[in-house]
Amino acid sequence: MKKVTLLLTALFAFVAISFAGEDKPISVDKMPQAAQTFIKQYFPGKSVALAKMDSEFFGRSYDVIFTNGDKVEFDKKGEWTKIDCDYSQVPMEAVPSAIRTYVKNHYPSAKIKQIEKDRKKYELELSNGWEIKFDKSFNVIKLDR
Repeated sequence: MKKVTLLLTALFAFVAISFAGEDKPISVDKMPQAAQTFIKQYFPGKSVALAKMDSEFFGRSYDVIFTNGDKVEFDKKGEWTKIDCDYSQVPMEAVPSAIRTYVKNHYPSAKIKQIEKDRKKYELELSNGWEIKFDKSFNVIKLDR
């Protein structure tokens, strides 16, 4: 019985590892509707170089890379989790208004190059080298340079 349990555990681990992290190119119209709407609203007229779906063990995520190098990551529902615009700037309308106001008031000449969010916080990188973390209530919890 012990060998059977060990064998089943090993088989389960092998299957989990083999299916985790598989990237599959897809067309934007195969992404969740929320992601499609986000792309049309905040990146109008930008050409998509690659859209892909990442099959993870407990779900899916999506990445879109534009021809200018900008990148947006989405969760399984199509909500953005990361916007990376190293060669331009994050569309300000996509940034929560409290964060826009903070950046405008404290770093008026800086552009937001990257923003990432999860259930607990937002993290930004500015063009002037500052990195700022906000909690979900938009209070600054960390500044780093």
